[in-house]
Amino acid sequence: MRSTFEPGGHDHALCVGGALAAAEALCARQGRRLTRLRRRVLELVWARHDPVRAYELLDRLRQERRSAGPPTVYRALDFLIEAGLVHRIESLNAYIGCRAPEAAHPAQLLICRECRAVGELEDPEICELVRRRAGDHGFAADRQTIEVMGLCPSCNKAG
Repeated sequence: MRSTFEPGGHDHALCVGGALAAAEALCARQGRRLTRLRRRVLELVWARHDPVRAYELLDRLRQERRSAGPPTVYRALDFLIEAGLVHRIESLNAYIGCRAPEAAHPAQLLICRECRAVGELEDPEICELVRRRAGDHGFAADRQTIEVMGLCPSCNKAG
């Protein structure tokens, strides 16, 4: 299994370019419109691997489009979430780009409490176990986001 955290020497420009290309291809296959604004918001989300808040995105967007307001960013984020391109991190009230948008999947996020780095698991066994256990209680789970707080490899070594 590969690490969900970026290794040293990571080519971030290549990473962002790949994410945007994957988003364009996915939206084309799904018949969705990835407008210039939605693409720009996605690019801003991917600008770092750290979670980003909506108002941080708005501040960056306003440097380019003075008329941008909160509804502009929230509508773009809603589209990106629905398309499977972005995850919302509830505990941080923030967003992060999805590393595997081509396959709709529940989010299993590993969040570093020190540096806020986020890793993403793609483990269908976890999803199935949660769905089954919820069903044991008569609960029909239709969406899952699991957020696990801890220390990333870098912060764990430092401690």
